[in-house]
Amino acid sequence: MLSKRVIPCLDVNAGKLTKGIRFKDNAVIGDPVESAKLYYEEGADEIVFYDITASAEGRGIMLQVVEEVARNIFIPFSVGGGISTLEDMRAVLLAGSEKVSVNSAAVENPRIIAEGAEAFGSQCIVVGMDVLKTDKSGQIPSGYEVVIHGGRKRVHLDALQWAAEVERLGAGEICLNSIDADGTREGYELELTRLVAQKVRIPVIASGGAGHPEHMVQAVTEGLASAALIASIIHYGEFSITGIKEYMYQAGIKVRRTW
Repeated sequence: MLSKRVIPCLDVNAGKLTKGIRFKDNAVIGDPVESAKLYYEEGADEIVFYDITASAEGRGIMLQVVEEVARNIFIPFSVGGGISTLEDMRAVLLAGSEKVSVNSAAVENPRIIAEGAEAFGSQCIVVGMDVLKTDKSGQIPSGYEVVIHGGRKRVHLDALQWAAEVERLGAGEICLNSIDADGTREGYELELTRLVAQKVRIPVIASGGAGHPEHMVQAVTEGLASAALIASIIHYGEFSITGIKEYMYQAGIKVRRTW
């Protein structure tokens, strides 16, 4: 059995680490480079870096911040935000990341997934999915709708159908973020996570809502996720990554031990 991963998420705006609730009211809370270094030292399995306004602002990602983070950590590093072409992917990988995450651009141009997988390998391509719970309909039979541009634009795309499509196109992993749960610290959206994990064969990262280590246990057991993305729970110093992983280990979850 593969170890379950604990992955800190760094939401970055204008070079600063930020955090919001349900994609709104982001406040500056620190420095992404220092935070990435701390989380690496505490035993994070990977780091995810999102330039959260790059797509909405129609600009490229801040490569200098990516380069600084990459110089300070020695674990897999995924970068997303404003990536829409093979050239963008190549630039981010050359800046030091091991994976690129595409979200809005993949919905608007699904071919970028296949092109990226062919050029760099499926293992490098993560598709981020930002999802809202909604009424079930002919367009949205699962009751979960994909939204893009940081939650600003609804595209009437069913989350389960999109998950299956991104796997078919060659994505190596899905990072599944519930907008309804994001920043609430009330737990992951387990039904959504489980439905997507059962729909595809590639790893699914649960994202949005972690407030206690028990939520991570639930994500990888009830939610069938391969990994749990965390932010507020560690950014505000309530728990350490070491403490979270020890809690998971004591709950019978296989994790990479660093203590």
